Amino acid sequence: MKQNLASKFGQGLSPRQFVEGMTKNQQAFESWYEAFSWQDESDREFFESLNHRDDLRSLILAADWCGDVVRNVPAVFHILETAGIRTEVLILEENQDVMDDYLTMGGRAVPIVIIADTGGHVLGHWGPRPQHVQSLMNNFKRENPDREAPDYEAKIAEVRKAMGQAYGEGTEYQAVIAKELRELISGF
Repeated sequence: MKQNLASKFGQGLSPRQFVEGMTKNQQAFESWYEAFSWQDESDREFFESLNHRDDLRSLILAADWCGDVVRNVPAVFHILETAGIRTEVLILEENQDVMDDYLTMGGRAVPIVIIADTGGHVLGHWGPRPQHVQSLMNNFKRENPDREAPDYEAKIAEVRKAMGQAYGEGTEYQAVIAKELRELISGF
C-alpha cells in the first residue's frame, strides 16, 4: 500500500530551487524547458482549466544525474505550472522511502510524478518515461532478467539507444507526456 505523503509536503524543493541546485545537466535541462510548446491546444486548455482546483499537489521524485529527468521533467514543470498544481521535487537519494513505493519493474527509475490530494492521499502517478519509450525497457527487462549475463551490458546499451530514438530528436515526446498526464488527472 502506498504511504500517505502529507508529511512530505513542504519538504521538497520548488521547481526553481531544483534547477538552481543542479550540479549536473543544468544547461540541458533548461534547454528542454525553453523548448517546450503546446502541440495540442486542447491539452493546454485542459491544464488551464485545472487552475480553479486547489485540491491537487504534485511531488516529483528526481535526480539531476538522470537523463530521463533532464528530458521529461522540464515538460512536466510546464504542464503543472499551466495547471496551477503546487509542485515540489523530492531528491531520489534523500527519499528512498517514497521511491520504494514507486519501483518500475522492481527497480528505482526516475522521474516519478506523484499526484496527491491536499491530505497527502496519492491519486495516481506517472513515469519514469512516456509509455512508448518505457515499453522498450519493459520488454528488455522481461527478455534479459539476468543482469550478470555476459551480453547484458551490450544489450542494455542497444535498448538505451533505441529509447533515445523513440524519444526523437525534437520535442514531440513532450506532447505525449501532456496527453499521458491529462489522461491520469482526468480520472480525479
